[in-house]
Amino acid sequence: MELVVISGKGGTGKTTIAIALSELVNNVIKADCDVDAANLYLMYKGEDIESKGFVTGKKAVVNQELCIKCGKCDTVCKYDAIKKGVITEYRCEGCGACIFVCPTNAIKLEDAVDAKTIITKTNKGFISRAEIEIGADGSGKLITEIRRNAKKYAINRELFDNEPLIIIDGSPGIGCAVISSITNTDAALIVTEPTKSGLEDLKRILSVCKHFNVFPLVCVNKHDINDEVTNEILEYCSKNSIDVVGKIPYDNTVMKSINELKPITEFKESKAYGAILDMWGEISDILYKQ
Repeated sequence: MELVVISGKGGTGKTTIAIALSELVNNVIKADCDVDAANLYLMYKGEDIESKGFVTGKKAVVNQELCIKCGKCDTVCKYDAIKKGVITEYRCEGCGACIFVCPTNAIKLEDAVDAKTIITKTNKGFISRAEIEIGADGSGKLITEIRRNAKKYAINRELFDNEPLIIIDGSPGIGCAVISSITNTDAALIVTEPTKSGLEDLKRILSVCKHFNVFPLVCVNKHDINDEVTNEILEYCSKNSIDVVGKIPYDNTVMKSINELKPITEFKESKAYGAILDMWGEISDILYKQ
């Protein structure tokens, strides 16, 4: 079973909540699909037990012995990535236009291994994650591979007697990375905040969930900083028959937990912990009754 935690915008507390929920489940595997800013592993001590290069796309490569510096490739490159047979690698999109105009066949496309998928064994279970080079494409294919690796470990009965819950920390927004994070999951917990932009972004990500037939749940984080917009969110969800499973109050302890690299669940007296614990009760009732 897979629960993905997403948000229509960054900065809502999505990762903090994903980590907290994973701490409340006995059998769990974490999948960090926020590949452009993967940081779940920072909260845990552990070691990488598996690492594999991942092809993020194609890059043009020039055989300088065949290149005659004719400049024809310059004229067709829309990204200004090649000049007289010399490639600026970070600009190349691997489109292949230069190959078709090269009179000496000096250019070819090669795989760009600009990322690697990693399994990290921590003191609290496994994390499936990835690292990508600066400027590389955090594509949907990379996220699909992260999820595939998590599932591979989930079905290993030497590690788990019963199939664990996979908690996915998805990317913010509504783009390709989000679509790859939510597709075929059992439920999506959407973390929003009581601001006008938070409400509009919530509506957008809900439309994505509806399009891909993903069951949505909503959590309003820092709900007490703006009661008016919180009520707007609750009314919108009520009108559209969407379950609001959690309302988490603003809590300075959350910042303390982040600064100390500890899950908020380690601060038992915090208001946020109590609200997340109640929310997990709501989520688990829904998940395991489906």
